[in-house]
Amino acid sequence: MKQQFITALEQNNRELMRQIPKGDLHNHITRGGNKRYITAWCDTAIPECPTFKNLGEMNCWNTRYIKPLLPGRIGYEKRIEAAFVQAKTDGVQLLHMSVTMGEEEWFDGSIATLIHTIQGIHQRVAPEIHFVPELAFLTHTPIQETIERLEQYLEYNYFRSLDIFGDESAVPGFKQAFRIAKAKGLILKAHVGEFGTSDLVKKAVEELELDQVQHGIAAAGSPEIMNWLADHHIQLNICPTSNVLLSRVPDYGSHPIRKLYDYGVTVTVNTDDMIIFDQSVSDEFVNLYRAGLFSVEELNTIRENALTEANRR
Repeated sequence: MKQQFITALEQNNRELMRQIPKGDLHNHITRGGNKRYITAWCDTAIPECPTFKNLGEMNCWNTRYIKPLLPGRIGYEKRIEAAFVQAKTDGVQLLHMSVTMGEEEWFDGSIATLIHTIQGIHQRVAPEIHFVPELAFLTHTPIQETIERLEQYLEYNYFRSLDIFGDESAVPGFKQAFRIAKAKGLILKAHVGEFGTSDLVKKAVEELELDQVQHGIAAAGSPEIMNWLADHHIQLNICPTSNVLLSRVPDYGSHPIRKLYDYGVTVTVNTDDMIIFDQSVSDEFVNLYRAGLFSVEELNTIRENALTEANRR
């Protein structure tokens, strides 16, 4: 596969690139879908997104152009379906995709029905994909409510990973919830270092005993913290296009993933919100290569980082 990957990059052959096994470890289930699949279903085009100044602008754009096309439970299920279609189309063999606590509201509050629905869509659309269901929650949810709902979800022994997102400064305060997930053997992740500081990345990893960080690009501002992440084998699941279109970095050529890689930090390349940003994992590899940021051999190493056994548990 290494030689095929190299050939695909050197020849800018997207069709070949999509045939090569890859992972997507940073993907939100309601935003991971294939835009063309959704467009064909609702017979309405989704426009190309602009560069956003912040998350608020992106969420407003999503509310205006995407959410109205996918209302209610039917729309929710179509989003999930589109996400598995996208992963299958792009040759993703290992998929971590997060479900946010509260989305059971589309199923009359039934977590069991939500899980059963996801299982059914996975098996119907892309059974060949190794799917790691991920549970996520927002920092604005009170800690005690978060813990109660987390315990309800974990009773089903379905989710294999836990993520948190929202106000990055509040992330380290959810230690108790992460201890519960750790006791269940879940992979522990957090959205941190996308907008926050390098110090906050380290603090979140230490306080929550994280295995992986979603984004984490702020760590590139501190050689000390990059060395610490490398020494502690903390993986950063980076989404280059998301960072560019959310104005976190000017362009692919200046993306800090290069610096993180040079310091020995394990990095992976992922999609984040595919239905908005419209750049697949394959596209991300091509973007980084054409920007001159990595050699083909280095990008293959990054591709292989995502497919390790540690990410399959």
